[in-house]
Amino acid sequence: MDIETLRLFREVAAGATVTETAARGHLTQPALSRALRRLERDAGAELFRRSGRVLRLTPAGHAFRRHADLVLDQLDQGLREVGEIVAPGTGVVPLAFLHTFGTWLVPEVLRGFLQEHPGARFELRQHGEAGLEAELLDGTADLVITSGDPGHPQLHWSRLLVEPLRLAVPPRHRLAGRRRVRLADVAGEPFILLRPGYALRETTERLCAEAGFVPRTGFEGDEVETLRGLVTAGLGVSVLPLPHTAAFPAPHLELTDVDAARDIGLAWATGRKLPPLSETFRRHVLTAAPTLVPAPLDRPQGTM
Repeated sequence: MDIETLRLFREVAAGATVTETAARGHLTQPALSRALRRLERDAGAELFRRSGRVLRLTPAGHAFRRHADLVLDQLDQGLREVGEIVAPGTGVVPLAFLHTFGTWLVPEVLRGFLQEHPGARFELRQHGEAGLEAELLDGTADLVITSGDPGHPQLHWSRLLVEPLRLAVPPRHRLAGRRRVRLADVAGEPFILLRPGYALRETTERLCAEAGFVPRTGFEGDEVETLRGLVTAGLGVSVLPLPHTAAFPAPHLELTDVDAARDIGLAWATGRKLPPLSETFRRHVLTAAPTLVPAPLDRPQGTM
């Protein structure tokens, strides 16, 4: 079995149709079908079962896919390392990060690195915390930028900075003219929250517990900017990082009765040696950490 056929197998196994896979591989559909049949003969088992117009993996196909993925990932990593040895400072760094860092932190660290290594390229993905952990464990990302230590035995996490959190309230909210408030002051109001599984959701619930209440869920979302928009529309309050824009309609108030902040850090797999360029980027981020700015200055907002 050859490497190209394994790549075609992986693409079909991931859900692509034969038509799509053949087109991307510059093959005819009969040629692709023959290649997959040869792979099945080499494997000694039926790997696919047709379901309508789609090929579904058999139990043997699922088992084979796990090992094919490992082989191809190791090969791709080896090819990257060779390319970086031949042409230092070039190559691809697979990086994943939390959605909220795409507007400020990630562009900042990439810009500084690319000034020193203009031949580098980045393969970027955005996720919630669970997706970031999976990227590292699956080997599809070399590094991730996330909030809080994942606490996984196969992952190492290093703190970069601490980002303050604020209470976002609607523009016409009774507390909107204040700069500082207690979280307990909004104990009975609906909270706009991220869905369960996000670290910011867990942080909000913990802070509310410290303030003596359980937050009443008004709406749930998957992105911080969606939550901010719902707050601006008057649908509730939310504990959020400061927005990284010059103007924002929803007042973001400092909390005085709880320590409202979240850790931001860099994580990587402990049992896997990073390719040279990814290792260089890792060191760059850790070195730059003291200079990273967690948020813009608060704009003046009313009274104490």
